[in-house]
Amino acid sequence: MTEASDAVTPDPAAAGAGDSRADLASDHPRAQSRPADHAAASARALPILTLSAYRFGTASARLWAFGQMPLARHPLSRTPGIGFFKLFGSGSGEGFDPRPNWSVYAILVTWPDIATARSGIAASPVHARWRDWSAESVTLYAETAAVSGLWDGRAPFVVPPVASAQNARADAPLVVLTRATIRSSRLLDFWSAVPTLGAPAGLRLKLGLGEVPLLHQVTLTVWSDAEAMRAFAYRSPGHREAIRRARQDGWFAEDLFARFRLIASEGTWGGRAVA
Repeated sequence: MTEASDAVTPDPAAAGAGDSRADLASDHPRAQSRPADHAAASARALPILTLSAYRFGTASARLWAFGQMPLARHPLSRTPGIGFFKLFGSGSGEGFDPRPNWSVYAILVTWPDIATARSGIAASPVHARWRDWSAESVTLYAETAAVSGLWDGRAPFVVPPVASAQNARADAPLVVLTRATIRSSRLLDFWSAVPTLGAPAGLRLKLGLGEVPLLHQVTLTVWSDAEAMRAFAYRSPGHREAIRRARQDGWFAEDLFARFRLIASEGTWGGRAVA
């Protein structure tokens, strides 16, 4: 995958569905999750994650996008309200491949609330330029439901003390993000074990992203609901075996698994709306 500027595909199968340990987070010592209180949540700001993916169609646009990996970081950091952020390249095929896909790039950002997220992206010259250069783009807005692990030694995603009504809905679309730093001694094991995700029922979006080529990998998938995600995570033999080997053989120096509820989306991917 192509290099990202700054700073999970941890379980390789997670190449999409996330971790199968008690819905991604419950048995992790740093796991976060919170009960719902809809009335209280509606009265306070809730942290938001945005993931904006861009597909660049022409050779000149792809070259421009590749050049943005080191150049966009500083102007992006000056966006009002911005928190943790990352820029990514992507992998070929389904995205879960060490060979780079020069046409797909993405920006991940955390914001203090949905209003700041919307205004920040609308005002961001980086997001605007990427949209203008791209042939297609989509932006997801999501609220953290559960998270375990660290990213660059940090805990960038915050589970709100009280979940919103959207987060508490069992039938709400689910975003699963996994990120891992792969040990260099385990690179061959990892990449040879990444299964094909295919098109399981309920899968709305799949992205295989990279921060640092080969070593720092991220997967992001969107599912129609939690049941669709679990059906893949628990019933896929390749997925279960990859998780077992990753844990048993210590493939990752650092990993993070997170689950989000999709609040809204803008744009399309593959010609279709995600939400």
